[in-house]
Amino acid sequence: MKRAFRRPADLFAYLGLDAGTRFCRAGVTDELSMLVPPHYADLMAREDPKDPLLLQVLPRNEELLPRGGFVDDPVGDRSAYVVPGLLQKYRGRALVLATSACAVHCRYCFRRHFGPVASTATPREWPAIIHYLARDRSIREVILSGGDPLMLEDNELAIRIEALAGLAHIRRLRLHTRLPVVLPSRVTGSLVESLTDTRLCPVVVLHVNHPNELHSKLQSALDRLRERGISLLNQAVLLKGVNDKAETLIALSEALFEMGVLPYYLHLLDRVRGSAHFEVEEHSALTLYRILQRDLPGYLVPRLVREVPSADSKTPILA
Repeated sequence: MKRAFRRPADLFAYLGLDAGTRFCRAGVTDELSMLVPPHYADLMAREDPKDPLLLQVLPRNEELLPRGGFVDDPVGDRSAYVVPGLLQKYRGRALVLATSACAVHCRYCFRRHFGPVASTATPREWPAIIHYLARDRSIREVILSGGDPLMLEDNELAIRIEALAGLAHIRRLRLHTRLPVVLPSRVTGSLVESLTDTRLCPVVVLHVNHPNELHSKLQSALDRLRERGISLLNQAVLLKGVNDKAETLIALSEALFEMGVLPYYLHLLDRVRGSAHFEVEEHSALTLYRILQRDLPGYLVPRLVREVPSADSKTPILA
């Protein structure tokens, strides 16, 4: 992480591209800085300014253009806090914002305007979180999100898992993470122990958008998780210019399955301010989805969904 790219010009130079600052003028990175680990940069094609991995992390001037319907909190997270650091939107589940830190800054992130001072579950907040969860025995699953929960140290994560396991009605622990993709060395032996040395049933949900993000080091990391019985799912975001072609999405689903990961969700873009240039219109998304349904077995077709504030669940987009 100390060697991560933080300026577009440096990343462009590393990739052998010219005009490293032409996409990004002053102000684009004021709210969301650029952050790209070297490993993720190594997955990008050299001398290709339209590389689908580069486009996900490259600050662009389009982020500053106003667009109606694109807001700071498109999924209603801020109204879902029940105690600081803990959100509850859906029955039977609660979500903990374990940290505001990530290993990579995706430009379409729906929490991109929360910033480092967002209400996350600091050690000071955990007693109130555990107290709330203890009182609501209908909650059977706790989701660790962020930021990225794997930005926590292994011992910090183990302490939090132990506290959750002390609540008899909690059955499952789900982690949403991008770190195995952009920093596969993060999947350490002690991390795997923390996730499996508990009575909770662990589920890891990856965030992979493009087959080029899949690599041998990720396979090794996933094998360490699978060997200990951890269920692996993937959710992707449909992004214009990145993965909005049927052949790309088909290749992604097939490659994920070969690595032991089940395609779970394909999200329509959360309409966060600054991300409008990534949006794929719903009718185009449905056209793509019908091709996936035609050309893939049902278990390889992720559910096409949109997150709607105040809805009881993710909203399916039906073909």
